[in-house]
Amino acid sequence: MENNPKKITESSREPIKIHQKIRLDFEGQETPKKMSYNDIEKDLNSKIMEITMIIKDKYPELIEYLNEMPMTVPTKKNPEITIKNLNSYYDSLNALLTKYKLEHP
Repeated sequence: MENNPKKITESSREPIKIHQKIRLDFEGQETPKKMSYNDIEKDLNSKIMEITMIIKDKYPELIEYLNEMPMTVPTKKNPEITIKNLNSYYDSLNALLTKYKLEHP
C-alpha cells in the first residue's frame, strides 16, 4: 500500500459537500428551529436519494455494496424509522462513496 496522499479532485468533493450541507441543516445552522419532524425526514430522504443516484449513475460498480448498508427499513425489533437511522444511513453512503473516490481517482 502506498503512503502517497491522494489528490482530491472536484468530483471527489461532491459527496463531502452534500455531507456538509446535511450537517449544517441538522445542526440547526440553516434550518428553521420550527422545522417539523416530517420536513426533516423528507429533506434527509431527499439527500439520501441524491447520493444514491450519484452512486448509481457515476459509480455503478458500488451498487453491490448498497445491499450491505445499514437498514433503514422498519423491523419488528425497531418498528420506526428515525432521523438518527436516516442520518446513519446517509453517513454510510457518504463514507462508501468518499472512500471509493479517494482510492480510485
